[in-house]
Amino acid sequence: MASNERLQRIIDPAVRAVGFELWGLDYHSRGRRSLLRVYIDAPGGVTVDDCALVSRQISSALDVEDPIVGEYVLEVSSPGLDRPLYTIEQWQRYLGCRVKLRLRSPFEGRRIFMGVLAGLEDGEVVLVVGDEEYLLPFEGIDKANLVDGPGGAK
Repeated sequence: MASNERLQRIIDPAVRAVGFELWGLDYHSRGRRSLLRVYIDAPGGVTVDDCALVSRQISSALDVEDPIVGEYVLEVSSPGLDRPLYTIEQWQRYLGCRVKLRLRSPFEGRRIFMGVLAGLEDGEVVLVVGDEEYLLPFEGIDKANLVDGPGGAK
């Protein structure tokens, strides 16, 4: 099975070669047919034609490296308004914005939190939910998305 890290090492140079940023990727192995979803970004935004161009570029790179066993579907898209957050650098870009996140395991009895991203400290995300401030370990986050888009309610 292909790992996200290996896929990223193959896909990132292919995306950069045509002038885009690899925002992130999600790989889901589903028996005989897997799904590889790749998010790309650019300062001026991303069009459908851009996605098609990048999809061809990625397909060529994957054909050479062949990291995925069996059939798979490749989807290339913009991260959109509710963009997923993958890296610390991405989290830093959206300080002051609202995020929704799901933890791998419960923290104080819950796994889902939605609040304002107040900071990053020593590998922890500082999230303000109502009147409460939570320090949640970055490594414990399973999934995170912006709420209300990149310029969302602060």
